Amino acid sequence: MNGKKIRKNNGRKKSGRKKVVFTYHAPEAGEVQILGDFNRWNGKKHFMKKGGRGVWTKAMMLMPGTYEYKYKVDGIWQEDPTNLSNRMNPFGTYNNILKVE
Repeated sequence: MNGKKIRKNNGRKKSGRKKVVFTYHAPEAGEVQILGDFNRWNGKKHFMKKGGRGVWTKAMMLMPGTYEYKYKVDGIWQEDPTNLSNRMNPFGTYNNILKVE
């Protein structure tokens, strides 16, 4: 052996980021965004794409960590109905919690 260590990356890119796919069911919606700590709650980023049967999706590469997020559906903030993990925010409503390992 030549002294080099071989490390497995467990399916991660070299940057350590992992692919996370967000989905939201809103067949009547005209626009859905995903906002959270991962994009500094920037409303100009991360518009979701509408697919079949009214399911909106967005894939992102995120570093391991804990993130708060919420959806914005036609301009109205919505919690993720498929994620029961949440935390109260400073506005008196709840943000969902996402743990990326």
